[in-house]
Amino acid sequence: MSITGNVLGMTRILLTVLTYVEEVGTLGADGSSMYVSQVEVVVSRMQLALNVDDLDQAVEFYSKLFNVAPAKRKPGYANFAVAEPPLKLVLLENPGQGGTINHLGVEVESSDTVHSEIARLSGEGLFTEEEINATCCFATQDKVWVTGPAGEKWEVYTVLADSETFGTTPKLLENNHSPAEESASACCGTAESAPSVDAAAR
Repeated sequence: MSITGNVLGMTRILLTVLTYVEEVGTLGADGSSMYVSQVEVVVSRMQLALNVDDLDQAVEFYSKLFNVAPAKRKPGYANFAVAEPPLKLVLLENPGQGGTINHLGVEVESSDTVHSEIARLSGEGLFTEEEINATCCFATQDKVWVTGPAGEKWEVYTVLADSETFGTTPKLLENNHSPAEESASACCGTAESAPSVDAAAR
């Protein structure tokens, strides 16, 4: 199954689990009762990563907009795991670039899914940049990057573990970067770890 083709934007599926519990002494050895419980399973969700001028202001605004607190907050970085609508919202503090898209993505449930998407996207003739067990955005991840016709960056990724470091190789969505510069970068950027548009032009 293609994650990006069939479940793009789906965050959670509520599975109804029918559990039969043996109640020895109440209904007898061959009797059982049934109860219904709901188990939340994360399938996939869209990711929108935005550049913001002021992280504090942006966190305050999006907390009110989506009525949810940040799932992670670090220097220059915050993300929100929004249940409704299904969304992973990432905020990257890049003064002077506020209001622009840093990158786009799809968060998936496992490394197996990432590898399946690598094979599928490569089979479709798309150039892929693969990062396995990489540290990015204060998390260890497996991911694959592809670039859209207008230069927009998309990642399909899964989070393996939290990290105390942001990542060592930044990736900024800059139309004036050369393919070599884009290929050499490997993570979404903050002001501390990535050059601004003006800096890149100098």
